Amino acid sequence: MKTLNDFNFNNKKAIIRVDFNVPLDENFNVTDATRIEAAKPTIDKILNDGGSVILMSHLGRPKGVEEKYSLKHIVAKTEEVLGKKVTFVDDCIGDKVAATVAAMQAGDVVLLENLRFHAEEEKGDVAFAEKLSKLGDIYVNDAFGTAHRAHASTTIIAQFFSDKKCFGYLLAKEIESINKVLNDSVKPVTAILGGSKVSSKITIIENILDKVNHMIIGGGMTFTFVKALGGKIGNSICEDDKLDLAIEILKKAKEKGVQIHLPIDVVAADTFANDANTQVVDVNHIPDGWQGLDAGPKSLEIFKRIILDSKTILWNGPLGVFEMESFAKGTIQLGEFIAESTEKGAFSLVGGGDSVAAVKQFGLEDKMSYVSTGGGAMLEMLEGKTLPGIAAILE
Repeated sequence: MKTLNDFNFNNKKAIIRVDFNVPLDENFNVTDATRIEAAKPTIDKILNDGGSVILMSHLGRPKGVEEKYSLKHIVAKTEEVLGKKVTFVDDCIGDKVAATVAAMQAGDVVLLENLRFHAEEEKGDVAFAEKLSKLGDIYVNDAFGTAHRAHASTTIIAQFFSDKKCFGYLLAKEIESINKVLNDSVKPVTAILGGSKVSSKITIIENILDKVNHMIIGGGMTFTFVKALGGKIGNSICEDDKLDLAIEILKKAKEKGVQIHLPIDVVAADTFANDANTQVVDVNHIPDGWQGLDAGPKSLEIFKRIILDSKTILWNGPLGVFEMESFAKGTIQLGEFIAESTEKGAFSLVGGGDSVAAVKQFGLEDKMSYVSTGGGAMLEMLEGKTLPGIAAILE
């Protein structure tokens, strides 16, 4: 696997696919610069070698050219993070771009306009990719968040750089971390899968059953399993068409010697609202008109023992409706257990939009071994898929 360390960028122009798809407020200020900060080590290495950097990214899902999705809005924040002047060009191909790039000196940073202003980007158009490729001497992919898309700038462009292509530090770390869980894990390995639907996690469950010792299932998914096993779930969320699948998963897990842990008690509410009336009830006996919205205290005690005994931990999905304070306790405590286990030497990988949002919201981000930057991309890797953006560098 070629990374930045395999190259000296002295007097070279690196064209880097970054993921600067960052949130902006109504005044176009960047509200979370995590993704820009994550790319800094890669950019610094190239500049420190005596190279120059051309940054390309998308922002949002524009329909053609839309001013609100212009990357000009993130120039100031990018300059602040990098501690360097950033030259912005209001297109990503064409004469103006070529002229700006031709005039670059060592140490310069150029940011191109939103790639998705050209429909060819998402279509994976070869001619468009070739035009982008002409801007740089070496292609660096550091955008894990889009590595599962076969777009022009993430995948197709790589074919124009036979041996002059590599992974940036961020993307290399993502691959390494997921590998550490799936292929090089220290046992016992525990996977915690939360969220509302079994259907969205089936392929992950099937792919990781051979690699884990314990699987904790939480969130709304719980109730599909509980109902399948004959429990009464009141008004809790449930995928009735997946009851047979739930039984099948439990059977497969048993055959493989994987222990599946479902909550044994839940915080139930009489309505889906933060100010609802609540009670802690047995997961198999949720009263009619009530719904389970968080893991209960007995469940958390069991989960704590398993997590503190684990050497490798994967967390994907919350244990409850953590967006509401009344039902956030399970997710917060789970995060604290993982942090404690990590401090004792376990390797913990957190990924998937909601889990990442939770660790950030509750100040636990720095207490995990690695927090993934790519939701969909990480899920596809956990499902055992080869991502096109990664395959293109390895070819």
